This record gives sequence, C-alpha cells and structure tokens, in this order.
Amino acid sequence: MACQGPVPVVKDSRPLEIILVGDSTMAPNSGYGNALCERFLKEVTCLNLAKGGRSSGSYRAEGSWEIVMQQLRRDTDKRRVVLMQFGHNDQPGKPGRSTDLATEFPVNLARYVDEVRTAGAEIILLTPLTRRTFKDGVLPNDLRPWAEASLRVASEKQVPVIDLNQQSHALVAAMGQSEADTLAMVPPPPEIVAPTSGSTLATVERQGAAKSAFDRTHVGKKGAAIFSAMVVQALVAVDPEIGNGMIRGSSK
Repeated sequence: MACQGPVPVVKDSRPLEIILVGDSTMAPNSGYGNALCERFLKEVTCLNLAKGGRSSGSYRAEGSWEIVMQQLRRDTDKRRVVLMQFGHNDQPGKPGRSTDLATEFPVNLARYVDEVRTAGAEIILLTPLTRRTFKDGVLPNDLRPWAEASLRVASEKQVPVIDLNQQSHALVAAMGQSEADTLAMVPPPPEIVAPTSGSTLATVERQGAAKSAFDRTHVGKKGAAIFSAMVVQALVAVDPEIGNGMIRGSSK
C-alpha cells in the first residue's frame, strides 16, 4: 500500500472529529467525501467542508479555510483530524484558481499544516484522486506532479500522507475505459469522445459544484463507494487508532 505515516501513533481515547478539506472530488454530491463520512460510526463527527472548483489557493482566498479554523478553535474534548486533498484545480488553465507547482502549491500546503497544528489539531494529507480518461488504451496521470509535491510536504513536515493518486490510478488503469466510466456521476452519452487537443482543464472542470452530467473526474455512488473504501483502508494503515472501533465493521 502506497501510504506513509512518519509520526508514531499514540493511543488517544478522546471522541473523534474528522474534517474534510478539498475540491469537488471530495465534496458532497460530486466526490467520495460523504461516502467516507458514512463509513465512520455515529459517535464520530465527520464534517465534509470540501468545495467544488477550489484549489489550495482559492479555498483560503474565498474564506472557506477560515470556516475550518473557526471549527478548530472551538473548545472541545475531541481529537480533531483534518483530511486535506488538493491538486486538481491547482493545475494550469484554471483562471483564479491555479497555483505554481514549485513556488505556491507546496507553500500553501505547508501553511495549512502549520495552522492546523497551531490550533491543536492534526492533519493527514491526501494526494489528488486520479482522473479517468484513457488515451490509446493507457491511463495518463497528469496529476502525479501535484501528488509528488504533496508527498514532499508531508515528509518535510512529518505528517501522515495517503497516496490516493497512486492507489486510485492503479485501480482505474486496471479497469479500462468502459468499466472506469461506471464510476461517473451519470452514464456516458452514446456520442462521448475523448477530449480533443484543443480542450483544456478549464473547460472540463468548471468553478463550483460539478454539473449533473457525465465526466471522468467526479464520481457517482459507485465511484464514491470504491474510493471512500480505499481511503478508509489507507487511513487505518497510517493511523490505526482511527480504525480502532471508529469505522463501521471494525472491532473495538
């Protein structure tokens, strides 16, 4: 399993609060986040604050991060863990959202890590969920540079990281295009074709919630079930304490 957990796990008996922060592939109605929350026992508080079309820069700029910080500053006896995934909208071609891979994206992630720690909470980074458009029978991974940047930040800051990009890409690549298309929000129309050379990421992924139409980035019920299960398995690996009776089906 491609996951990393450099911080020793210390037994923590406090109630757990999970906060999801990310883009549309994690957000309600278009991502795996709600399905992930449903995998925790009712005793666990799980807030999905991921938002469609957001990058590591725009999530803060629009004020969404301040909402997360307000939640973290609240007096509570809970153990609070932020699960953060960015990358899709940090790529070039997203006006008002894209960040520079070398000078902005890793700096943004590192700042989030520092602020979560200052608030007395914990953070686990996730690399971006794979896209699912095959080309000539092969699944490209244009998000890998952002995944690698996330892994470096996690290593430098000594925080756990789940390489969801690597795991999800391997799974989807083994499926092939037809099966991978069953993970989408709606079935593909008969006339669907691969993106042309003139199309851009900006035209494929619009700002805000995902449109109720077929695409190969966002996920429907089946995709959400598969990828949330993948995240849970990796989460238990990097932090066994979370899996100790806090996830449905786990033993206390």
